[in-house]
Amino acid sequence: MKKDKIKNIKKPFTGAIVKILVHVLGKILGAVLYYFDVSHRRTVKRNLKFIYPEWKDEKIRTISKQVFQNFGITVFEIIQMYFLKKKNILSNIHIIRGEEYLRKAIDGSNGVVLASAHIGNWESAALFVPCYYGKSVVSVARKIDSAIINKVALKMRTRFGNSIINKEGALPEMTRTVRSGNILAILIDQNTTASEGVVINFFGKKVTATPAAAMVAIRCNSPVIPAFCIREKNNQLGIIFEPPVKITRTKSLRDDLITNTQAINDVVEKIIREYPDQWLWMHKRWKKFHREIYPEYQSRHRRIREKTILKQTKGKDEI
Repeated sequence: MKKDKIKNIKKPFTGAIVKILVHVLGKILGAVLYYFDVSHRRTVKRNLKFIYPEWKDEKIRTISKQVFQNFGITVFEIIQMYFLKKKNILSNIHIIRGEEYLRKAIDGSNGVVLASAHIGNWESAALFVPCYYGKSVVSVARKIDSAIINKVALKMRTRFGNSIINKEGALPEMTRTVRSGNILAILIDQNTTASEGVVINFFGKKVTATPAAAMVAIRCNSPVIPAFCIREKNNQLGIIFEPPVKITRTKSLRDDLITNTQAINDVVEKIIREYPDQWLWMHKRWKKFHREIYPEYQSRHRRIREKTILKQTKGKDEI
C-alpha cells in the first residue's frame, strides 16, 4: 500500500504538463527574484557590462532577466529530478554533441575528469551520465549551510549510484577516485582564494581559478572532458561534451597547472559565449583583480580591513 502511494506521488512529476508547469513556475520565480533580489541583479548587470561593453542597456537588461529565469527554471527542475526515474531522465535530456568523447574515455583505464560550469541545469549532467553510459559519477560539491536543504540535495545528487566528495580538502580523494578508473565531475567556473587558485584570463580578464581538474589530470594521466547541460529553445535539456582538453606536461608543475587550467577555462568561456543567458552571472567572478566592478564589495572589504587594523592597534596598546 505504501509503495503504491509513493508511485502515485512520483507519477505527476514526470508528465508533459508538469514539464510545462516547471518552466512557467520557474520563469515566475526568476522574475520575482530579478525584481526583489537587488544585490544579485546589480551583480549580473555589472558583470555583463564589464564583459560585453558593446552591449546596449536594453540587451543587458534582457539577458539579465533571462539569467534569473534560467535559474528559476533550474530550481524547479532540480526538485523534479528528485522524483524522476531513469527512463524519465533519458526522455528529458538528450546529447547535442560529443557522445563519443566520453564513451572513448570510459573505455580507457585511467579514469575521467568531467569539467563543468554553472550553466543551464548544471545538476542534470551528473544524473544523465549513469543513466545513459551505465557508469556512476563522483562529484565534488560544497556542503550546503542549511542541513535540511543539504540532506535533500545529497539524496538527489547520489541517485543512480552517484556519490559526493566534500569540497574541503578534496584533492586526495579526487585523485584516488580517478586512479580507480571512475568519473570525477568538478565545477570550475567560480572564484577561489589566491592560496588555492592560479591566475588565468577569463573573458580576457584576470581571475583566480581552481587548478583541481588540471592537477588530477596530471597526477592520474587522465583525460579532461568539458561537459555542460544547457537548455535549448524548445526547453529541452541537452548535454554537450567537448573534445578532451590537451594536457600539457613539462618539468614545471606550477606552469603546467596554469597552462592547463587556462585551457580548460577557455572551453568554459566558449560555451558561456554560446549561451550567455544561461550562465550564473550572479557570482562576483572578477572581484579579486577588478574590485571596481563591485563598489559595495570594495567598501565592505575596506571596512573589514579597517576593523582588523583597529583590533591589532588596540591589542598593541594594551600590551
